[in-house]
Amino acid sequence: MQNLILPLILVVVMVFWMQRTQKKQAAKQAQMKNEMKKGSDVVTIGGLHAKVDRVNEAEKTVDLDCEGVILTFELTAIRSVKNAEEAKPAEEVKPEAEEAKSEAADEKKED
Repeated sequence: MQNLILPLILVVVMVFWMQRTQKKQAAKQAQMKNEMKKGSDVVTIGGLHAKVDRVNEAEKTVDLDCEGVILTFELTAIRSVKNAEEAKPAEEVKPEAEEAKSEAADEKKED
């Protein structure tokens, strides 16, 4: 009987810990989706990066603007959200770096 007490306690603690972690993740996901608004940058579960154009709470859908193309997704398809205020502008690619890469590629072709 005493040999079963320790494994039983370990199993109970492990189940409690897993449930607690899942609840925290679900709460974080719900908060993130509640903060989603027009202009927020999002990433879908399929890896699509886009900006939120409209959120329809009644139908539980979101319209995403991906370079001028409007796509409609279920709210559950959103993996992560970055609010418009937090979004950073994309860094510009330096032309010198691109030229150096193309010159190096040309030299390799000649050899």
